Amino acid sequence: MGDHGDGIAGKVVIITGGTKGIGKVIAQSFLNAEAKVLICARNAPEERIQSGKNSADFFDCDVRDSNQIKSLIGYCISTYGRLDILVNNAGGAPPADSATASEGFTRSIIDLNLVAPLMFAQIARDAMVSNGHAGVIINISSVSGMRANPMGVAYGAAKSGLLNATETLAVEWGPEIRVVAVTAGLILTEESRAFYGDDESVTQIAKTVPMGRLGNPEDIANACLFAASDSSEWITGSNIVVHGGGEKPSYLSATTAFEGGNS
Repeated sequence: MGDHGDGIAGKVVIITGGTKGIGKVIAQSFLNAEAKVLICARNAPEERIQSGKNSADFFDCDVRDSNQIKSLIGYCISTYGRLDILVNNAGGAPPADSATASEGFTRSIIDLNLVAPLMFAQIARDAMVSNGHAGVIINISSVSGMRANPMGVAYGAAKSGLLNATETLAVEWGPEIRVVAVTAGLILTEESRAFYGDDESVTQIAKTVPMGRLGNPEDIANACLFAASDSSEWITGSNIVVHGGGEKPSYLSATTAFEGGNS
């Protein structure tokens, strides 16, 4: 077996929401593995995203608009001749009280985090198959879709739906297309810091994670490289959970029966 970059060199990769945060680091990681990277977002990055001599191509695209997705896929095929890997990374949601969230807000969150990746996967799959290539679709999910998600019911529900979609599409589209979910735990980025608070809060939150720290974007990027590599050729319909061991059960802080339960 090779390293986690095997089979990546020369592949054409689209990364949605690839201009900042986790998506940017995923793009840089694929560039470092010698892939040809096309990123999309509604706004261009402030500076060109690159790794060494390799840089990512940018295409303006709102992933909630199927016509814009088709334009992006068309550009990819005309420019690179193929599409091998799609990373459905675009998503997110601000906190919102479940009792008062508006219908419009709820629909917008589900559109971005569930409907958009489903549309993108469908259009990308057609491009991959019509060009006679096998492909890999990686859906970036969240632990919010695997547990209760207070102040984010629509986001959690959408991410939960994305996990089911990953399993379903893997069954329908195999063996030509592999579909894998990479589920992110508590990842520290510039955007997520607004949720986690100041440095002291981050330190305290990190103590709830078995690995003793919050995740970083590189942790997710490494999982994506593995999922897209030849080493994962029999992995499909799977959910790769990257969460440092998860969050300790809350009852542990209320008992002395478990050594370290109050730590």
